[in-house]
Amino acid sequence: MVTNDQGIVSLKHRILEEVARLAWEGRLTEEEKDALVYKIIPGPIAQYRCCIDKEREIVRQRIRLAEGLCPTAIPEYQSENVIQVIRPACEECPISSYTVTDNCRLCVGKACQSSWQFGAISIGHHRSHIDPAKCKECGKCADACPYSAIAHLERPCKKVCPTGAITYDENGICMIDEKKCIQCGHCVHACPFGAISAKSYLVDIIKEILAGKKVIAMCAPATEGQFGADISMASVRAALKKIGFSDMVEVGLGADMTAAYESQEWAEALKEGRKMTTSCCPAFIGLLKKSFPEQFEKNKSEIISPMCAVSRYLKAMYPGCVTVFIGPCVAKKAESRDKSVPDNADFVMTYGEFRALLRSRDVELAPVEESYQEASIFGKRFATSGGVANAVLECMQERGIDTSAIKLRKCAGPKECIQAVTLLKFGKLPEDFVEGMFCPGGCVGGPSKHKAENEIVRAREDLLKQAGERKVLENLEQYPMDRFSMYRDGHMD
Repeated sequence: MVTNDQGIVSLKHRILEEVARLAWEGRLTEEEKDALVYKIIPGPIAQYRCCIDKEREIVRQRIRLAEGLCPTAIPEYQSENVIQVIRPACEECPISSYTVTDNCRLCVGKACQSSWQFGAISIGHHRSHIDPAKCKECGKCADACPYSAIAHLERPCKKVCPTGAITYDENGICMIDEKKCIQCGHCVHACPFGAISAKSYLVDIIKEILAGKKVIAMCAPATEGQFGADISMASVRAALKKIGFSDMVEVGLGADMTAAYESQEWAEALKEGRKMTTSCCPAFIGLLKKSFPEQFEKNKSEIISPMCAVSRYLKAMYPGCVTVFIGPCVAKKAESRDKSVPDNADFVMTYGEFRALLRSRDVELAPVEESYQEASIFGKRFATSGGVANAVLECMQERGIDTSAIKLRKCAGPKECIQAVTLLKFGKLPEDFVEGMFCPGGCVGGPSKHKAENEIVRAREDLLKQAGERKVLENLEQYPMDRFSMYRDGHMD
């Protein structure tokens, strides 16, 4: 994973690997977990934080996250949210959002002090001072200062949160409002202290494999290119089988399924003059559900995501099987927990967790000669911005529907998604359909991507050339689409 938090990522992934090793060996006991803390942070000198005790407490909380638990067992901090805050790691951030810099000239006018009436600003010997306990973070002092000496220190987590879900308690510790959080995961890698992380379900997956269940992996279309141009879907499949998975299926196949059914919806909506949004991105659906509930009910597609489509297909073919999605998306973990959409993936793991799982069994990804292609090229391209809409249009054209007059709005990233849905809400959206993808560039730019997006895109092009030229509907003729529902509520046609 190429990111600005390499040290944090390495530590997190090492903990995941070590916890997974203990789970495979049936040694995930309190004594072993305590020993693991001292193995990772042996001391006596602190490596990352102010003291060795804080470092060890952070590792303890990361171990709990690796088990799919909240970071602490304290009742008041229990939450169903996938995204969690490691409180000891969050204590390093400044409490004040506004601070006075060396540019302060102690000017006679004292514009900063006179701009606010609650006494938050005092005049010191060398500069003005802002009392964080009294500051209301309105920014009036910063606007008033003629020297621009007051800086707004917006925390990275809050800065990237698209829904305003992040606030702070009286001690400056990050708090996540579950009513607003869409679990997009953008805050996870934005935090330079690694204080925000996601629950992992590796231990649960290992338990299912060890129990002898038929555990089938489902790899996102974004997988091709993540690990280089020589690591194909067949390479990933081979590695997964080595560690105990029964098989692997491309979620690009589910993308074909979703595109085929959404195209029917789009055709009907076009006749009715009704605007629609896509249903694939769980963060985008979360945005609709929590911030634009009317549009969630009126405008979203009722077709399930590709992940859910493959899961339902597998559960129809192999009753009792366990399905595990692998991809770059943190929000998929929340989607899999949504009980209103039955038979979705049982578990989700990110690419970082996938790599940690491989290392825990001493398995490496390697090139293989065999070819493994289940999705059409259109399903595979769901991973990039515009791919969903293009696949839906392709299906409409395959059915003989004229799409030349259709106007599309392809949104990639929070800003574009929010702007489009806001226009839709107020009846100002000129386009017929909205493709909503919450990550810049699409899923290949997801928060848990393994490499830089430009590297992934270059590697993908070589791999996608192997997809063949079969059409979407032609590809689906090989699969029993009448055995499961493609609708969110699970009803059959």
